[in-house]
Amino acid sequence: MVDLKGQYEQIKEQVDKSVLDVIQSTAFINGPEVHSFQKELEEYLDVKHVIPCANGTDALQIAMMGLGLQPGDEVITADFTFAATVEVIALLQLTPVLVDVEVDSFNIDPEAIRKAITPKTKAIVPVHLFGQCANMDEIMSIAKEHDLYVIEDNAQGIGSSYQFANGKTQKTGAIGHVASTSFFPSKNLGCYGDGGAIFTNDDDLAHTIRGIVNHGMYKRYHHDVVGVNSRLDSIQATILRAKLPNLDSYNNARRAAARKYNDAFAGIKNIITPKVKGNNCGSDENTICDTCNCHVFHQYTLRVIDIDRDALVKHLNDNGIPCGVYYPIPLHNQKAYKDDRYNEADFTITNQLVKEVISLPMHTELDDEQIDFITKTVIDFVNQ
Repeated sequence: MVDLKGQYEQIKEQVDKSVLDVIQSTAFINGPEVHSFQKELEEYLDVKHVIPCANGTDALQIAMMGLGLQPGDEVITADFTFAATVEVIALLQLTPVLVDVEVDSFNIDPEAIRKAITPKTKAIVPVHLFGQCANMDEIMSIAKEHDLYVIEDNAQGIGSSYQFANGKTQKTGAIGHVASTSFFPSKNLGCYGDGGAIFTNDDDLAHTIRGIVNHGMYKRYHHDVVGVNSRLDSIQATILRAKLPNLDSYNNARRAAARKYNDAFAGIKNIITPKVKGNNCGSDENTICDTCNCHVFHQYTLRVIDIDRDALVKHLNDNGIPCGVYYPIPLHNQKAYKDDRYNEADFTITNQLVKEVISLPMHTELDDEQIDFITKTVIDFVNQ
């Protein structure tokens, strides 16, 4: 699904040298490489504060801790996403409120958000799923209307941009009150272990979060807030520094691969290719263009209609092609998060998607021969 070795070969000399430099310096925790990466990512995202941490799940949890959310506060998020998003809500004894998603973007449905708001609602967590930004025009408007926080889950969307109705463009992660991301190795910007970060333009919130990630300390052995131990180590930071200047080219390569996939599947009636919504360049939703960053294709996810999806998975695997089903079970049906508050009628799209979606290999090293083999294998199955 991801060719990390091929990507490494392109930056091997720089990575090897910088990792050895860190080892020789012995500045393994909060060393100069961490601070340099922080500053470089702030500049790339055009955000005032980047606070590195140990992983993306910690980043989400720490963002919520920084906002001072209290047990029982309701947090609205998407039913169709990875469990980490709802996991941290539950861990903090907040009340997760799961809502349905849009069928064409896979992202949280703003109208479902509106219907779910109660006097206990304190925050919305949009997930920029598979690399495409959620409808932030509507989400920020809803948040302003109801005085709610917006916490962007940008683990799959780093490098993507969103153009507002007024023409303003911002990188994802710099739009809401606070955002989180993951540097898990398979991410568009991934390290060689675990890593994460929190982003915000709020000076006071950034100060609070910097204490939380370091045991609640601003001065050594003075614990001013309840904190955790969550730090990005210097070796991971130096790897991320090597990759960050290449992030746009990595995302361009992903878009090029997605465009080739789309072209191959055009006209296949049982296959629905990914839609690109909110294009900065004004192109239609079936176009993957070269001039904007509206979708960075962390995953290339098809919907297959009137096809045995699980049989297709087996067919691909039998032909040596990895694939993934993200995600096979809605969060509201997961044992850990079931709740009598939920009504199946409120999750018609999610319940549909979990039966239809399949993700094909997507990474920066895909070549035409690989894409031709993958698409032919899928089409042969569909047409049999």
